Amino acid sequence: MTMMGVSGVLSRIQELQGQLGLNPLNPDGTTVAGTVTTTKGTTSSDSSFAAMLADATGGGSSLGAGGVSGDEVVASAKKYLGTPYAFGSTDPDKGLDCSALVQRAYGDLGIQVPRNSWQQAKAGQPVATLADAKPGDILAFDSPVDHVGIYLGNNQMIAAPKPGDHVKIQKVYETPTHIRRVISDVDQVAAQNLAAVRPAALQGSGTLAGVPYGDLFVKAGAKYGVSPKLLAAVAKVESGYNPQAVSKVGARGLMQLMPSTARGLGVNDAFDPEQAIFGGAKLLAHNLREFKSLPLALAAYNAGGGAVKKYGGIPPFAETQAYVPKVQKALASLGG
Repeated sequence: MTMMGVSGVLSRIQELQGQLGLNPLNPDGTTVAGTVTTTKGTTSSDSSFAAMLADATGGGSSLGAGGVSGDEVVASAKKYLGTPYAFGSTDPDKGLDCSALVQRAYGDLGIQVPRNSWQQAKAGQPVATLADAKPGDILAFDSPVDHVGIYLGNNQMIAAPKPGDHVKIQKVYETPTHIRRVISDVDQVAAQNLAAVRPAALQGSGTLAGVPYGDLFVKAGAKYGVSPKLLAAVAKVESGYNPQAVSKVGARGLMQLMPSTARGLGVNDAFDPEQAIFGGAKLLAHNLREFKSLPLALAAYNAGGGAVKKYGGIPPFAETQAYVPKVQKALASLGG
């Protein structure tokens, strides 16, 4: 056994915090539970992007409550390749630590796993040896557990290794002390059946053929867990896909972001299609997470989240009242 490095020490601190009852908080302020749950039937405040996607498409929770394959977990984790290591962070824009990467990869598919590495080492079902491991399984190291990663197969895993490093693919450098399978064999079979009926754009590999900037909508949707078709529908209503559009009140670009909103989203140039689309996706993801309703999320995009909260629903503004059904109609016309 190698000596515990800096990342091990930091993870050990997390473990002790958990044992003392000082559980870390979700972005919504709730404590992280020590059990594996799915979006289906949950009563907790769910921050997973899969929940947003379900709201955005009017779908149920099948993307996360079953029918998920280990390969999809791997693909979900690979979205974060290159993300800097940041201890304690669950926000990929700021960085991720090892257990946050694991939680995020599963959470994007609607499957919640505990926050800490030592808790993740108890999630799901045990796998006897690395030879029995499958892609998507959680690998945990050391005793007490101070590091986790996601198995890719062929003695490789994806992990956020340590401070100063980043999310990357690496060899399984030592025998894991725990191997856990959160995705059951039943889920794997269901995933094969669902793959044929899932809209391509929701699988992360689809395109919006004939839609201006379709590839950017797909990429932004994959990053933020929002339906690419929803993003395209918003852009169609907002600007008619015109990247140079400017409204009477000063909203700019494809996604019609106000300058102050754009700055808050990290968008330096709202007239740049890529920045605008990624900024709009980030804003919609936030709205969907907060309001858990497509109409309310769209209303917040148009009138602001404060107005939605103030009126307890779609604000009684003529523009907003008309805007929500317009986007829904545009979404339907795109097959969403």
